[in-house]
Amino acid sequence: MLDTAGERVPFPGQDRPPEPPWKRAGRRTLDVARRPYWERSDESWLIRRWPDLTATAVATVFFWLSLTPSLVPRPWALQGVIGGITAAIGYGIGALLSWVVPFLVRWRPDEETRRRVRAHAWQVYWVLSLGLTVFLLGESARMQRELRKLQELPPTLTWHSMMIALLAAALCWVLLLIARLIRLGTRWLIQLLLRFVPRPVAVTAGLLTSGMVVTFGAKDVVFERGIVDVASHIASNTDQSTKDGIVQSGSPFVSGSPQSLISWSELGYQGRNFTGSVLSRQQISAFTQRPSLDPIRVYAGRAAADGYAEQTALAMAELERTRAFDREVLAVAGTTGSGWIDARTAEPLEYLYNGDTAIVAIQYSYLPSWVSFVVDREEAGRATQTLVDAVRERLAEIPESERPKFVIFGESMGATAVEDAFDGIDDLLASTDGALLVGPPNYSPVWSDVTRNRDPGSPVWRPEYEEGRHVRFAQYPQRDLYRPEGTWEFPRVVYLQNASDPIVWWSPDLALRPPEWLEEPVGPDVTDELSWFPFVTFWQTTVDMSMSYGVGAPHGHRYGTNAVEGWAAVLPPDGWTQSDTLRLKAFAEAHESPY
Repeated sequence: MLDTAGERVPFPGQDRPPEPPWKRAGRRTLDVARRPYWERSDESWLIRRWPDLTATAVATVFFWLSLTPSLVPRPWALQGVIGGITAAIGYGIGALLSWVVPFLVRWRPDEETRRRVRAHAWQVYWVLSLGLTVFLLGESARMQRELRKLQELPPTLTWHSMMIALLAAALCWVLLLIARLIRLGTRWLIQLLLRFVPRPVAVTAGLLTSGMVVTFGAKDVVFERGIVDVASHIASNTDQSTKDGIVQSGSPFVSGSPQSLISWSELGYQGRNFTGSVLSRQQISAFTQRPSLDPIRVYAGRAAADGYAEQTALAMAELERTRAFDREVLAVAGTTGSGWIDARTAEPLEYLYNGDTAIVAIQYSYLPSWVSFVVDREEAGRATQTLVDAVRERLAEIPESERPKFVIFGESMGATAVEDAFDGIDDLLASTDGALLVGPPNYSPVWSDVTRNRDPGSPVWRPEYEEGRHVRFAQYPQRDLYRPEGTWEFPRVVYLQNASDPIVWWSPDLALRPPEWLEEPVGPDVTDELSWFPFVTFWQTTVDMSMSYGVGAPHGHRYGTNAVEGWAAVLPPDGWTQSDTLRLKAFAEAHESPY
């Protein structure tokens, strides 16, 4: 049987011939191209629904923005995580816009117009998003290579663009699925409450209950009883161990020795590292070619006493036992969350003064710094202030002509800890003979005050304060410490601060406000392609903190041997010269840190 066009058609009741696969695939492709989205058939479906176009578009733009460079280079897997989290944030913002705009715009098209506009909008989205994503992934790889060159890393970079996109998409969908499950649970709760109370009460009670459950679950269960407890358990076990190669010192001038009031087991992991690696007089003399003393290192671990007052009392007794107040220099060191003191900051001071030094510190926590920042940030200041106050009171009892030079130092949270012991820069200068503060976090009180009140025209990454009379900042000390060219008076405070250090620049304000460190001119190791975007820059800098040790000094949170120039500027011994500084710098660079 033939039709009017002369083509064979089946007789009534006869089966049509099967459609060729290529023709069937082509027809389906055409259907998808005409309507590139899936529409739920039942409005009661809450989870299985096509994503909102506005939210998806904003999420895609946020993913693109996450591909821009930040302060330090990052691996592709981390870029995928950043992209996924940032896209999820963008989706949430887009969903909010999609919900608000209809209340503000009074355009109410008929159903056919609505479907046509939606289909065209999705067509435009797919064409633009796929093309721009491929292009921007390539640009992201280029910018990462440039940043690596800027920070003296090998320019080669394995940038798995496809894996970045897939990982970001998967993480974003997981986060959205969790959000939709929460919304489904909230809807179910409201429907249940409607059986017993009026709708306004049910909606309010349902939203409040859901909000409380999510907040409690995320904060108390997932974070504090999950992540923090696991980190605390690991840190507690680590605190009871000892780094390979570190052994108990036989020097009577250090805590944990057989003569000490504090046992080796009470020092904690970082305390054992600090005291067990103490320099000997022979090591110091081998460099200085002069008679030297065995340095004093006093450290009171958390296990040594209950409470900061008891730890401080024990540390003060150790200082008396070792006759620390008879030394030429007495230093209070601020520790990080785990109790860490950088040997590369402590040792140069001991070399400068031929071992005629005493360094004292107490451990306020054994947790990693990021956990300490969240759960007991104020404890660092309280503990260190207790120690600093006790040392200052003891020094006040000694005739001024017989007192040791009193200095403070600390890195990262250790810098914040020692700053918390003073009421401001004027109190610090009046109470000490100098300070060396390395990579201070953005919330450090003295650093914040000095940076905020810097001289006009000086950038935030290399501020000048009161024409450099007492305080100076350096990333490249041999150059930076001599700027400005005015008189540098004693006492001196030196901040070692890298322009690319995310720990210095991280702040919650990054989520909603452009930072000063992105204003022109940017720092010497910060790419000028870095820009601020709401929420995006916050997440990028947050992740950068975990990568800040993946570069070499002086970049990221790596400061290497810059403490040599720092101490030589803060507290130079009589007769010390620039050539001595360079010689000690070369010596320090030729030797690895003991821990």
